Amino acid sequence: MFEQLGLIGCGLMGGSFALALKRARLVKRVVGYSKSPSTTERARQLGVIDVAAPSALLAISGADIVLIAVPVGASELTFKAIRHGITEQMLIMDVGSTKGDVIEAARRGLQDQLGNFVPAHPIAGKEVSGVEHADADLFVGRHVVLTPIKATLRSNVQRATQAWSAVGGKVLTMTHEAHDSALAAVSHLPHLLAFAFTNAIAAHPEGERFLELAGSGFRDFSRIAASDPAVWRDILLANREQVLLQSKAFRQSLMQFEALIAASDAQALENSIAAASRTRAQWRNG
Repeated sequence: MFEQLGLIGCGLMGGSFALALKRARLVKRVVGYSKSPSTTERARQLGVIDVAAPSALLAISGADIVLIAVPVGASELTFKAIRHGITEQMLIMDVGSTKGDVIEAARRGLQDQLGNFVPAHPIAGKEVSGVEHADADLFVGRHVVLTPIKATLRSNVQRATQAWSAVGGKVLTMTHEAHDSALAAVSHLPHLLAFAFTNAIAAHPEGERFLELAGSGFRDFSRIAASDPAVWRDILLANREQVLLQSKAFRQSLMQFEALIAASDAQALENSIAAASRTRAQWRNG
């Protein structure tokens, strides 16, 4: 049981964590802060938070657990803003989709308070953003990756594991390098492709007519192109090296498919499609 959650960033992820903790009866009080006062007030009206704080520092005052749910590009400023309010028993976590850059931001921002910080990434979300879409079930059955560093206190890793498990998460621990490489492949690159694909259709002279004929294939492939632009700008830039490596690998695979089509090599093309189908089926089946 936590006495108070200090929530910095009252959007989809932060709001969902607050609702999940409340439903599990693991927190008595939630104090929230967002850069936009209207967002903070909306979170209070919806019952996501109990008290609206005027600053990040005041949001963590009296808290024993803190969740930083801001775009990764805002991490360092947030750490610096709360550093002087951190107490010895305070557990601090984030929800960033990249971990190497957030850890470096924490080193600079938290300094001698770094042991309180457990880098975390719940692999969950929606293509829509905002506290209005916060959902207490968001993390149920979803992986939550923790990437503690040497400075992280083991007791805080245990507390973080317990908190995420209590809201339904399946907790994994790995290095931040392994996390950023894997997420570039299975999350960041797919978003990049969805953005590029959708923009390419929109830029085509017949784009509007094409979209009139779009069906489930377009719907499924382009769904994540509706994701929050500021969030994904920061993610793609923060993990640029790994994203570009994965993009290069994708281009090579795409060129192989193009070559098979150009050569009218029906059997090889079918084999390549079948290999992709098997990989997808195996993933879907667990």
